[in-house]
Amino acid sequence: MRQPKSVKALETLGRVRLSENFFLRDFLYSEIAVIHGFQNIPDDPDLAISAGKVLCETLLEPLQARFGKISIRSAYRSAEVNRFGNINKLNCGRNETNYAGHIWDRRDSKGRMGATACIVVNRFVPWYERTGDWEAMAWWVHDHLPYSDMEFFPRYAAFNLQWREEPQRQIYSFIPPRRGRLTAPGKPNWAGKHDAAYAAMIDEIG
Repeated sequence: MRQPKSVKALETLGRVRLSENFFLRDFLYSEIAVIHGFQNIPDDPDLAISAGKVLCETLLEPLQARFGKISIRSAYRSAEVNRFGNINKLNCGRNETNYAGHIWDRRDSKGRMGATACIVVNRFVPWYERTGDWEAMAWWVHDHLPYSDMEFFPRYAAFNLQWREEPQRQIYSFIPPRRGRLTAPGKPNWAGKHDAAYAAMIDEIG
C-alpha cells in the first residue's frame, strides 16, 4: 500500500482493522501534527499495519478484555513528527530510539519490527490516584502479556506499551518517588510470578 495522497486514500487507510476493537485511525492523532501542520501518516503503511496488528492483537486486546476500556493517549508518529517533537523538547525521544517504537513504519537498528502506544487503563485510574501504586499494573502486564518495554508516567498512570520482535521485557517509571528501572533481564525480580504485587488491585477493580 502506498502512502495516502488524498482524503479518500487516507480514509481507506484509517479503516484498516488492526484487531477486533481497534482500527488504524485510532492511532494516528498527534497534537504535534495538529498544532504544527504536519501529516502524521506512515511512509510505509504496510509495515505500520503489520506492526500495529501485533500490538493490538497480543497486547491491547487482552489488556482491554481483562480491565475494560483502554484510552489511546499517543501512538503512531511519523519520522517527521517525532523528529520535530524531539528537537523542540515535546517529550519525544530521538528518531533512532523510536524506530519500531512510536515510529511503527521503520525497523530498528537490528532490523526488528515493532509498535508502541501510550495508553490509559481507565478502570485503573481511581486505584492509582488513591494508592499511587502504578507497579500493580506493571507487574500484571509483565506476568501475562508478551510486551517488550513499558514506561509509566505520573498523570493517570499512562504508560507506553511496546510490542517488538525479540522482546526485551523491561519496565521504567517516571513516577516519583520510585522513578527508575523497575525490572529488566538480569535483575533478581525479573523472573517468576509477581501475584502479590497486584492481588489487592485485582480484588478492588476486578
